[in-house]
Amino acid sequence: MAVNIYDSAYEMEKAIRSSQEYTNLKKLYDEVNNDPSAKTMFDNFRNIQMQLQQKQMMGEDITQEEVEQAQKTVALVQQHDKISQLMQAEQQMSVVITEINKIIMKPLEALYGAPENQ
Repeated sequence: MAVNIYDSAYEMEKAIRSSQEYTNLKKLYDEVNNDPSAKTMFDNFRNIQMQLQQKQMMGEDITQEEVEQAQKTVALVQQHDKISQLMQAEQQMSVVITEINKIIMKPLEALYGAPENQ
C-alpha cells in the first residue's frame, strides 16, 4: 500500500495544531496581541530581530550600535511577563519542531549519512 507523503504531512500539521505546545503558544501570542503596550513592545522587538537577520543574510556587518540596541530591546521585553512567557513558549515549540525535523530526516541520514559524520 503506497503512502501519500502529503497526506502524512497534513496529519502532522493537525497534530502540531492540537499539541499542548502549540495551543499554549497561541494563547500567549493572543494575550500579547490583545495588550496594546505588550504588542507594541513585541512588534518592535521582532522588527529589530528581522532587520538584523536580513543584514546577516545579505552579508552586511552589524554595527556595535545595532548590537547594543538589540540587547537593550531583549532586556526590556524579557522584563514584560506576557512577552517573556511567549518567548518561552516559542522556544518550546522550536524544540518540538527541531525534534520532528530530526525524525523526518532519518531516511536521508540513513541513505547519505549524518552531516556531522561526513
